[in-house]
Amino acid sequence: MNEFSRGGFTFDVDDSGPADGQVIVLLHGYPENRSSWRAVTPLLTAAGYRVLAPDQRGYSPRARPLRRRDYRVRELVDDILALVDASGADKVHLVGHDWGGAVAWAFSMLHPERLHTVTSLTTPHPRAFVASMVRSNQLLHSWYMLFFQLPGLPEMGYSRLEKQTRQALARSGLDDEAADRYVTPLKEPGAARAAINWYRGLALSRPIPGKTTVPALYVYATKDMFLGRKAADLTGNYVDAPYTYEVIEGATHWLPEQNADTVAKLVIEHASKYGA
Repeated sequence: MNEFSRGGFTFDVDDSGPADGQVIVLLHGYPENRSSWRAVTPLLTAAGYRVLAPDQRGYSPRARPLRRRDYRVRELVDDILALVDASGADKVHLVGHDWGGAVAWAFSMLHPERLHTVTSLTTPHPRAFVASMVRSNQLLHSWYMLFFQLPGLPEMGYSRLEKQTRQALARSGLDDEAADRYVTPLKEPGAARAAINWYRGLALSRPIPGKTTVPALYVYATKDMFLGRKAADLTGNYVDAPYTYEVIEGATHWLPEQNADTVAKLVIEHASKYGA
């Protein structure tokens, strides 16, 4: 499978590994795309898993609506539900990084019956994230989320202010080669607006009640510039199932790119422990 469809949109997806293996779905974040998993995927397929890594809404050229409302969290979750259906699997292991982690947490609350496990890299449970806003300095870490609400100006980071965007990514720990793989596609017409609309759509999204009720793995990086430790430490309060909390000392936000061996090892251990 190299694509799947939902609601008139077509999404690009990498499909690797044995067709009869348990399915692991990998969800990228901002401003990444499915290439962020290219170092992790071979390690998972070597362990016998079938791995699906899609370009999500806004990142797939044929799935790039421009309205903010089209990027509400439940729309993002429904895209992944369509992918799970298209895979033919009753249940999958869902892994997300950054925004992909937010989608994975939301999916785990809305469709627990379709998951063996859920794993989030860097992104805490959404309810823990909200709680941390009034109990830590998380709001200072998240200043850019407010900036992204402005019309038009954030998109300039992929045109007239591209140099500054690349410098900001470098300061956060991302290497130049990876930055080029992410920034270049977002220079296509409408692509930057679509990617940034994930943040704008968040303001239009209804909170999802309840807790995660499937076995969960959360991985935090101590040098993450965007996410503070408080929300990470609170995440376990919102999981009503077996929960594993791993901290990678000295790692930056970009775990799939820079800590692929560790990420794959943790995901495989988690999936093998709780898979059917």
